[in-house]
Amino acid sequence: MCPDCEDVARTVLLLGHLALYADGLGADQSFVEAVGPSLAASLPEPPFGTFPPGHDPVDEPDHPGGS
Repeated sequence: MCPDCEDVARTVLLLGHLALYADGLGADQSFVEAVGPSLAASLPEPPFGTFPPGHDPVDEPDHPGGS
């Protein structure tokens, strides 16, 4: 296992729990807005070659199959 895989897996798990919390009744949206980007920023960049050449996520749909 890679040396950072455990940290990445833990961070992804925390992001998932944060997403579930954010959708719940009475969720503190200020907390979600503060913590979410911080957690996401701690993830490493994807390895070179993960996306096709010229890929621009800004021009892509928000989800697969979206327009």
